[in-house]
Amino acid sequence: MLDAILKAAGSGAAADAPSLLAGAWGGDGSVAERIGPYTGSVVSRARVAGDAEVRTAVRYAQNSAKTVARMAPATRAGILENASRLTAARRGEIAGLLALELGKPVRDGLGELDRVADTLAVCAAEARRIGGDMLPVAGWERGIGNTALTYRAPAGVALAITPFNAPANLLAHKLGASFAAGNTTIVKAPPQAPAVTAAVVALLLEAGAPAEAVQLLHGGAEVGAALCAAPEIGVISFTGSAATGAAVARAAGAKRLVLELGGNAATIVCEDADLAEAARVCARTGYSNSGQSCISVQRVYVHSSRYDEFVAAFTAEAAALRVGDPLDPATDVGTMVDERAAERVVSWAAAAAAGGAVITVGGTRDGATVAPTVVAGPREDAEVVTQEVFGALVSVLPYDRFDAVLAACNTSRYGLQAGLFTRDIGRILTAWRELEVGGLIVNGSSNFRLDHVPFGGVKDSGFGRESPRHMVDEYTVVKTLLLRGLSVWGEQ
Repeated sequence: MLDAILKAAGSGAAADAPSLLAGAWGGDGSVAERIGPYTGSVVSRARVAGDAEVRTAVRYAQNSAKTVARMAPATRAGILENASRLTAARRGEIAGLLALELGKPVRDGLGELDRVADTLAVCAAEARRIGGDMLPVAGWERGIGNTALTYRAPAGVALAITPFNAPANLLAHKLGASFAAGNTTIVKAPPQAPAVTAAVVALLLEAGAPAEAVQLLHGGAEVGAALCAAPEIGVISFTGSAATGAAVARAAGAKRLVLELGGNAATIVCEDADLAEAARVCARTGYSNSGQSCISVQRVYVHSSRYDEFVAAFTAEAAALRVGDPLDPATDVGTMVDERAAERVVSWAAAAAAGGAVITVGGTRDGATVAPTVVAGPREDAEVVTQEVFGALVSVLPYDRFDAVLAACNTSRYGLQAGLFTRDIGRILTAWRELEVGGLIVNGSSNFRLDHVPFGGVKDSGFGRESPRHMVDEYTVVKTLLLRGLSVWGEQ
């Protein structure tokens, strides 16, 4: 199936993105066509699941859970390592599919696929580390003469709901960690990237995973809601907007949830920073994937003594980015996911300018392509400051006192990740303590992630942490064995 998906995309034909249901590729639902945001033509087709398909998937997953759970961790690890190698071998083809379905520059797509390979390799390593504990029960009088042990058992049936902006790597985190933990997984693909999602699922199966390990359904919110509500689902991992995350939680009820939601990421540039480097990094990470990342640079706070200098340098860096065909290896900025998203970004920039800000570059769009936009000096209540832009727009604001800028960063209802450019260790530790975020990147922007490092947020940015080690914990349950009258500790 992997060859079929990638061959169609490489030939210029629309890729078929079949469902994978109860061990069989296909699907009988209505056809949803994905229009490429750059090409303007159909690039993939998927079959939308109905209620019957949802019920079949859940029932099959429930019946398959024991089969996957009984696989030895070493066996699961070997399959994940095969998947990592296969990803590296097919990275160019899948990156091309990302460019077609999402308008993501192929250079960004190649980087995402490199991360997929790394993520799957780390998941393999974590599968080998799954174990348990011998508990010190004999340390208390009532425990004398007994032995207690624990191990981490698979949760059973996992549901992975992925977004469009990094569909390959975010699925690798969810599906890879779930399989490492010994679960069967139902994947609900984003409607904007059905073929990329099908390719990643097919890749795991080609690497040796049994049919019982994974299923794939296509569709919109109604399919996701039906899956979330199914009582057979043991754990749900969702990445997406805060509003949709709240809907997932309502539909799920009393289930284990890992929610990685929205962001409004701030980066602080102090007066002692390497200004040229800060401007370069913020430009490269503010407009990659057209700013469609929950940790993309959105607000840059610069000390007022260097504000004008930074705005000039940052504007020059943004203006130098190459905008164009996402399949061109030289392209830095491709399209946004669709024209509606592009129009929203441009309208927010115009509203900020009407409120007194200055658009130093950009502020225009061509179809779904937004020119890299810098908004200097917006009001604190402007949408580009208070809301999640999720687009090719970065705001730059001045500050005078370090405590005040930390407070300004914390006014957001989101708290995913922040960046800080400084050489002052005191400021670094203060920011780490005071900023209401899940992660702080020092001498880098907010938009930096290592896939084996804990990642997640606070406030409306969700809860739980995404990295293979932490996700294996989320995808497993602790089971205790208590041996009464049997003790390795002694009887007295």
